[in-house]
Amino acid sequence: MTEQKPRYSVIAPVFNEIEGIGEFYKELNSVMDTMGEAWELLLVDDGSTDGSQEIILDLAAKDGHVIPLIFTRNFGHQLAVTAGMDYARGDAIIIIDSDMQDPPHVIPELIAKWKEGYEVVYAVRREREGETWFKRTSASAFYRLIDRITDVRIPLDTGDFRLLDREVLSVLNTMREKQRFLRGMSAWVGFNQIGVEYDRKSRFAGKSKYPFKKMLKLALNAITGFSTLPLQLTEYAGIILLVISVAYAILALVYVILHKPLLPGQSLTIFLLLFLGGLLSLFLGIIGEYISRIYDEAKGRPLYILRTNPKNPRVKEKK
Repeated sequence: MTEQKPRYSVIAPVFNEIEGIGEFYKELNSVMDTMGEAWELLLVDDGSTDGSQEIILDLAAKDGHVIPLIFTRNFGHQLAVTAGMDYARGDAIIIIDSDMQDPPHVIPELIAKWKEGYEVVYAVRREREGETWFKRTSASAFYRLIDRITDVRIPLDTGDFRLLDREVLSVLNTMREKQRFLRGMSAWVGFNQIGVEYDRKSRFAGKSKYPFKKMLKLALNAITGFSTLPLQLTEYAGIILLVISVAYAILALVYVILHKPLLPGQSLTIFLLLFLGGLLSLFLGIIGEYISRIYDEAKGRPLYILRTNPKNPRVKEKK
């Protein structure tokens, strides 16, 4: 008897969520069973050290819906989602965090829009419960900055919680860049897209796995992956500085001819040296960000490494 192909694939990255993963599974299982169609849950352990891996394997042993994907170390949230996308078999793929901030009961709304003919259905955060003022403000500023400077329109106030049609997933799986910003990638591919509003909850348990440092890295990936504006700004700034220096040289020459020294003393010279040196370092840093992306791609390393798992024979089949 051949295994029934799932209608829906749910991808949930897990990183040290031992206190909440059981509750997440219970609620998701309840929601998906009400759909009345075949489904699978790909739990991707991103190098957890708190025992989450053992819980995932135990769930897989008890429930055939659960597909365990176990990383050999922590590769990061975006690559954990990517692994799930590589192994998902459903006609519709739902990406959701396992910390219960993205409530599973919103999934039927995403599916309803997909059945109407939309190929990307992204969840839009209406409220962000349990987050600090700084987190809400910085996130809002980030989304609006990205919207202004990137080459594609990335919907405001959205995360990775979304549904992807199988055709969209097939396109995304051909995009193998190392520094990934999946919500930008899913916007870039096009197709028919629509948003569904929801209220984001506070974490069920544990601490956020996205501190400021990781958020900053994600922002850099978004900017450098979908915009060349920083490079263009360095070029424009160089032109402006060149014009200013030429104008200053002409003005200084006029003052020399008139036998009047222009801004005598060394303070101006020191200021200009420090200013130009700092500006040059900034420009080199921006250029370095883009070069580092090229370097990462040139190395050709795999995006992630999975442990061979007898509970998931697909890991052996996948190259």
